[in-house]
Amino acid sequence: MPIWRPANTITVKALALIWQDDALLLSDIFDDTGRVKGMRPLGGTVEFGEPWRDTLQREFLEELGARITLLDSYFVVENLFEHHGVAGHEIIFACHAHFAESRFYQKDSIAFEDSDETSGIAKWASLAELDAKGLEFYPTGLREKLTEPGRPLTAKPRLS
Repeated sequence: MPIWRPANTITVKALALIWQDDALLLSDIFDDTGRVKGMRPLGGTVEFGEPWRDTLQREFLEELGARITLLDSYFVVENLFEHHGVAGHEIIFACHAHFAESRFYQKDSIAFEDSDETSGIAKWASLAELDAKGLEFYPTGLREKLTEPGRPLTAKPRLS
């Protein structure tokens, strides 16, 4: 397993919030020993000159072979964090989305391959399940945005 450290720059990321009932599609976050320490929504780094919405479309097509429909509902989170003693700084666009094909909602897990050729498994998990397992929800600050008064916690999928 490759050891990851934050970049020494501000990174812009885009994450898709894809819901199935009260569960989000999430991938594992590991510590250096390979232990799962938390989970986060899928997405990726915005490339220079690429609008963040295009990043989400590209990432899901490349990594999962899936087309997604982005909703108008999005927000921005600034994530200042430390990972194994190294400071990180991310600006994150988080957008509610749906899979264009209903078959993705029928799977308990979805295999994907990152651009760095590492593979992963995306799973449906609720925030309550993460809490029960003692897992963090990343990025820091996203949970608070999702649970702000007046903000719906889930977005029901449109199945086609």
